[in-house]
Amino acid sequence: MYSILVVDDEAKIREVIREYAEFEGYNVTEAADGMEAVNLCNTRDFDAIVMDIMMPKLDGFSTCKEIRKRKKIPVLMLSARGEEYDKLFGFEIGIDDYVVKPFSPKELMARLNVIISRNKNTAWGQALPETYTFEGLVIDVPGRNVYVDGNKTDLTMKECDLFFFLVKNKNIVFSREKLLSEVWGFDFFGDDRTVDTHIKLLRNRLGAYRKFIVTFRGVGYKFET
Repeated sequence: MYSILVVDDEAKIREVIREYAEFEGYNVTEAADGMEAVNLCNTRDFDAIVMDIMMPKLDGFSTCKEIRKRKKIPVLMLSARGEEYDKLFGFEIGIDDYVVKPFSPKELMARLNVIISRNKNTAWGQALPETYTFEGLVIDVPGRNVYVDGNKTDLTMKECDLFFFLVKNKNIVFSREKLLSEVWGFDFFGDDRTVDTHIKLLRNRLGAYRKFIVTFRGVGYKFET
């Protein structure tokens, strides 16, 4: 049985999510604010977190940052706002998905199922080289680390998944739809702008070595060496 943490200052929202999650067999723990969520994650492990952005004491973004200092738990963020900035900032700090209120509980659960499935059944256990080196870019596959000119780059889990997929299949062009299928899962509830957003963030982290991620206009992307 998977365990999830639901963090929202609205009791009604927590109640609705709990009802649907328990119906699907999840073990649900609730937190009414960010500080309570951080304290719970310090002492317990969860398979995923569903968390609101606007909360008292500690907002969702700050809470996510605090939790990620100690544990890499997948996060699905809830927000009453749908601005692109919020989504970009959320993905930049490492959230896995984003749902705008008011939301469909069934859709939220479908997204949550995908997140947990993708993080529990990643494709990175295949026989890959220990490291890839391209000029000053070093990719440590087993450790899931990327170094730029000797400095460790702090990639989010999804950025890491996307980057490793492109590197493993270097010099092959992949459409946005194919990347969504391979990295996010065929039943991901999103559009191809999700890929573009993560490519942009990934390039920013790679610095001068962003040149290895090549865009094929109207088609998609490839890691080219």
